[in-house]
Amino acid sequence: MNVNGVNDIRQTEIHTAKPLVPEPSAFDVEIAIGKLKRHKSPGTDQIPAELINAGGRKIRSDIHKLIYSIWNKEELPEEWKELIMVPIYKQSAETNCSNNSELPLLSATYKTLSDIQLARLIPYAEEIIGDYQCGF
Repeated sequence: MNVNGVNDIRQTEIHTAKPLVPEPSAFDVEIAIGKLKRHKSPGTDQIPAELINAGGRKIRSDIHKLIYSIWNKEELPEEWKELIMVPIYKQSAETNCSNNSELPLLSATYKTLSDIQLARLIPYAEEIIGDYQCGF
């Protein structure tokens, strides 16, 4: 309150900075799709990497739009939050549960987004780690 008994209301101007990490470009998506491993089991969407690579420009454009939208909304689609866990046996005794681990099967489009995120984070991690790099 000020001296006259009136609440002193001040407007605060909020400034936002541009994001440090740029939005994924069509080229980023193209590079990430090119890194998808072939002949691997697909995720819950049942779309193999080979189909995405064979789909051409239209499929890549649609995936770019999807990834761009996810990037800006900062929220994964519900379908991407579901995954298939496949047991991988470490030793010969398959009946002993302590002898296995689980491998998640993720969709190829999720892997594409993940690869783009990793490519964006590596420079920051290398800057922070400096001489202690472990080989990204």
